[in-house]
Amino acid sequence: MACPDSNTDPSTLDKSAKIFVAGHRGLVGSALVRKLTHLGFTNLLLVPHSDLDLTNQSEVESFFSTHKPHLVILAAAKVGGIHANNTYPADFITLNLQIQTNVITSAFRHGVKKLLFLGSSCIYPKFAPQPISEESLLTGPLEPTNEMYAIAKIAGIKMCQGYRVQYGWDAISAMPTNLYGPNDNFHPENSHVLPGMMRRFHEAKVLGRKEVVVWGTGKPLREFLHVDDLADALVFLMERYSGLGHVNVGSGVEVSIKELAELVKEVVGFEGEIVWDNSKPDGTPRKLMDSSKLAGMGWVPKISLRDGLVDTYQWYLENVKQ
Repeated sequence: MACPDSNTDPSTLDKSAKIFVAGHRGLVGSALVRKLTHLGFTNLLLVPHSDLDLTNQSEVESFFSTHKPHLVILAAAKVGGIHANNTYPADFITLNLQIQTNVITSAFRHGVKKLLFLGSSCIYPKFAPQPISEESLLTGPLEPTNEMYAIAKIAGIKMCQGYRVQYGWDAISAMPTNLYGPNDNFHPENSHVLPGMMRRFHEAKVLGRKEVVVWGTGKPLREFLHVDDLADALVFLMERYSGLGHVNVGSGVEVSIKELAELVKEVVGFEGEIVWDNSKPDGTPRKLMDSSKLAGMGWVPKISLRDGLVDTYQWYLENVKQ
């Protein structure tokens, strides 16, 4: 029988509870570790990929059998931009399905009290009505460039729902919007728009260039959420939510790519010009998540885009090889 859409007892998040954060070195996982540590959780299970290959069923089964975590947050995934998704579609569907299936099934078998599965806003149809609500899932075709990744993530949501319906197991799912922050990928060729833009403005400043070229017209609207806000929301959901449906996690604030570029330029301190290459594609005109379900539970983001960019740029200066 399915569990009702009601708040869980916050005592499930006892400070000494053994919490397995899968993918703890990634953008989201590292933010979760920062948040949980700050809140005083003392029993985090953090295992590097070199010691635990989540695509290997026997390794995952052995890990759960030995360590028996109480709670699991599944933030591990194979991720990448459009080029990577187009080049390695078999890897994106296979590896993500393996990671999810191994962790979810072993967590259930070994008595994990609660599991949170992390998805992505790319699960929604390419032409979903804006802002995108949870009900838009499976109502139309996906964006072809990340279809394999999206299908794997949809399967993860459905696995959690299946275990809840069949066994009453407390498995929930959260779908974040575009994320940024410390530990983001600033690679010059395969980073997402915000970190890629930050790197280009920084390099132009250092090299004394007079202009930075940005693709498109600058008109598309995007939503960004600082990863520390996401971590806060995920802990909130672990404490308060125990429903069948997945939950969107966004900032609710839209910014045009032009406004974003101007803000990044200001934060970085680049004093040259921004040149828009109108011959390059703009992509989707608008992509905004409807996070009213989460807001109705009482959670709202705390970090403004400007403050988040300042924080992210400071991390970039301290951690990315110049």
